[in-house]
Amino acid sequence: MTFSTRLRSPGIKRLALVSVLVLGVAAVWMTSQDKTDGGARKNPVVAHDARITAGGKPALTVMAITPHFAEWRRMLPANGSIAAWQEAVISAEISNLRLTEVLVNVGDVVRKGQVLARISNDSVEAALAESRAAVAEAEAMLAEARANGDRARQYQATGFMSAQQINQYLTAEKTALARLNAARARLQAEQLRLAQTAVRAPDAGVISARTATVGSMAQPGQELFRLIRGSRLEWRAEVGAADLGKLKPGVAATLTAPNGARVQGQVRMVAPTVDPQTLNGLVYVDLPIAETGNALRAGTFARGEFELGRARAMSLPQSAVLLRDGFTYVFRIDEQNRVAQTKVAVGQRMGDQIEIVGGIAADTRVVASGAGFLADGDRVRVVDAPATASRNP
Repeated sequence: MTFSTRLRSPGIKRLALVSVLVLGVAAVWMTSQDKTDGGARKNPVVAHDARITAGGKPALTVMAITPHFAEWRRMLPANGSIAAWQEAVISAEISNLRLTEVLVNVGDVVRKGQVLARISNDSVEAALAESRAAVAEAEAMLAEARANGDRARQYQATGFMSAQQINQYLTAEKTALARLNAARARLQAEQLRLAQTAVRAPDAGVISARTATVGSMAQPGQELFRLIRGSRLEWRAEVGAADLGKLKPGVAATLTAPNGARVQGQVRMVAPTVDPQTLNGLVYVDLPIAETGNALRAGTFARGEFELGRARAMSLPQSAVLLRDGFTYVFRIDEQNRVAQTKVAVGQRMGDQIEIVGGIAADTRVVASGAGFLADGDRVRVVDAPATASRNP
């Protein structure tokens, strides 16, 4: 059998086809490896991993810093609502009479005794005139009875008048005096009713609500207006039970109003009780009257903080602290210039500085910025941070 005949056999043909396929797959795999190597050269992250694996070269050039110590203001943050210091409910003191005039509206600033509304007084004036007439009649009757009583007292010693008649004159005098006093009391009552037809402000302040309308019937106890006494507002801050003991009257507070304005206040009172559901207590903060008209409104929500004094604190810039998975970390640099991801506990924030309350020592070197591009165990090239003047937050 010749060579050409052997190639034409089916087994030889299949073997040749398999060989061709293997060579093609190998060629494709080598081409893809070349592309992958080129991509690694273009991707800095892959190149970084290759350098670390191959020669242990630094992944990044970083600046090393140590925690900074300074005197920090100790602040206690809190949330709460703005409310009226005292709110007076103004209602009518006379019943079954119609409102004839309403003189103020919501937001008006009023003075003590200013008339806010008027109530129909026609029937009251008529009753007042009747009471005046009754007083005049009682005064005339008392004058007559008093004259009879004087004569009876003159004749009491002479025996010219009987004891019974003298007693009648003296009794009539006392009765006339009592009737005059009763008439005068009714007159005063009618004068008071007439005064009550003018609804007046019990104190200076600002009108915060109005339900009075012209033509409605006034009833005792029915609310017509609400008045913020003295235009004074207060911040009712909710503070945790554990922090209530840190506050006392006179402590300064700073609020951030809804429009962004900063308003200064002062603690007036700390509530003696704590809500059993939230475990928060109320702290009442007096606010300056001058600021309430522009920045604050009763019923609005406000954030603020109380100044508890100053204390020495250790801090790092915000760029050195990394937030991952709900925890805060820094990258500590060891003697071999390798970084180690270290969990730290943080406290207050002042500007771009974050207080470090635990996790690292005071002389620990950490990466100042770019921590997000590092992984635990990476080797870095370290450049010390320039010296800067210390500052107090």
